[in-house]
Amino acid sequence: MLNPNLVEIENQNALIEQWQKFGRVEKLSEVQADDRTLPIYGLTLGPDDRSLPTFGIFAGVHGLERVGSHVAINFLTPLLSQLAWDETLQETFRHMRLVAIPIVNPGGMYLNSRSNPRGVDIMRNAPVEAHGDLKPLVSGHRISPRLPWYRGKAGAEMEVETRTLIDFLKREMLPSRFSMALDVHSGFGMRDRLWFPYSRSRENFPYRAQVNRVSELLAGAYPHHVYIVEPQHQSYLLHGDPWDFIFDEHQKNFASDGRIFIPWCLEMGSWSWLKKNPMQLFTRHGIFNPILPHRYRRIMRRHRPLLDFFKQATLNHSVWRDRGNS
Repeated sequence: MLNPNLVEIENQNALIEQWQKFGRVEKLSEVQADDRTLPIYGLTLGPDDRSLPTFGIFAGVHGLERVGSHVAINFLTPLLSQLAWDETLQETFRHMRLVAIPIVNPGGMYLNSRSNPRGVDIMRNAPVEAHGDLKPLVSGHRISPRLPWYRGKAGAEMEVETRTLIDFLKREMLPSRFSMALDVHSGFGMRDRLWFPYSRSRENFPYRAQVNRVSELLAGAYPHHVYIVEPQHQSYLLHGDPWDFIFDEHQKNFASDGRIFIPWCLEMGSWSWLKKNPMQLFTRHGIFNPILPHRYRRIMRRHRPLLDFFKQATLNHSVWRDRGNS
């Protein structure tokens, strides 16, 4: 009988087996969780030319938020099935690239932990200091790995998972003339949110005009979509966000010749699942994941159009990114 803590890892393995027929799979690093050594895999699809438009999908940064990896894998697996027979899709991937890390924190997922096996929250581990109205503990702290939202020791190197994510982004996404990343999470609020930087401060995001265009395009393509589009700092500020860090790296090293990189976070509002099924509150997974089968299937259907929209918006960036800016 399959260990329930390995379900997502086995799902990823099945995806990798299919992915190898169309794209490239790389073992980026390994982490130790109890008696298991768990790899972190990076997937790439499309030409080797890293200047091409690139869409990136990332999930499983927090090990308890299993549904994020399910959303990613349930988008990528049918995409490969379609790629086998759809000549239009085959042509699409001659002109763009898709990259993914479906499970960034496999050790945390295996251990049923939000943090990695060392007790560090990957979303608060990068060398970024937040400024403003911070929330105690939640915004990130250095008190103890026994408490959630632990950043790691001051001055310590980034965790393997954080460094792996950042190195993959630097290599596979930042050289692109236009790229967008979507990091899939759950666990905050009653509504699904699309967050963009910054989370470290309330300063204005340099590509706010392009973000506004994406929001307009999404509303035009899906007039009744469910997402609140907002900067993350509108909900809360936090230290150590790796997406803030990698965006600043892009600005310093890649943006001078007009290349654009926009990182997004899909934050699924899992509090609504608790409202509909309060008994989930008494299970470790139920706070962050839809437990009832019909609700799980609905979530898998609900977000697939969004990921496809980001793929198409990335491919066609030259049509919209500098038009109608506000």
